[in-house]
Amino acid sequence: MVSVIIPFFNAAPFLHEALASVLAQRGVELEVLAVDDGSTDGGARIALDFGAPVRCLSQPRSGTAAALNLGIAAARGDLLAFLDADDVWVEGKLSRQHAALEREPKLDLVFGALQHFYSPELSEEERRQVRCPPDPMRAPSAGTMLIRRTSFDRVGAFSSVWTIGEFVDWFLRAQEAGLRYRHLPDVVLRRRIHAGNKGRVEKDAQRDYLSIIRLSLQRRRSRDAGR
Repeated sequence: MVSVIIPFFNAAPFLHEALASVLAQRGVELEVLAVDDGSTDGGARIALDFGAPVRCLSQPRSGTAAALNLGIAAARGDLLAFLDADDVWVEGKLSRQHAALEREPKLDLVFGALQHFYSPELSEEERRQVRCPPDPMRAPSAGTMLIRRTSFDRVGAFSSVWTIGEFVDWFLRAQEAGLRYRHLPDVVLRRRIHAGNKGRVEKDAQRDYLSIIRLSLQRRRSRDAGR
């Protein structure tokens, strides 16, 4: 079974589309854990209205990493997948990645490509102010990943230290732990460009990325020095 964790905070305009894209996946058994990170816009009601296999969890506002970890702790599946509440999966995302893991039992996780798109509510003026890369990208991200639960547990939970970049930190730790992964060429995620994208709203937190990379380098040097 695939456990899909969708953390959300005040994402009511987009949450229904995200959940619908998950429930449209075929060929795999699903449970969906929508984790409300202290929303005030009624998003939890949207998740609750879906019913099974969607379960809605909630916590006081604690950040994306904490919401992801809450969902993971409640997950029952032997595979884990993640989706931001403002993004959508393409049809067949899970079945293609699941087949890849079945073909290669030694793989720990599988990525796919992502495609950016302008959110329909953006005006032409707003579109000119933001970058929306036109070509598919093969960039590791939580939303393009399917991972075995046992492999995730080898790395450990997402770190709540970071305002943004919790996946970058996790993936660097996964590489340090020697997890084996493959990139499929297929586009599996459509990433929404809109006025409230986290990386744009919390610009000061971009420095988190530098700190994350610096800590990873320090861990690698310490490990190499101890050999």
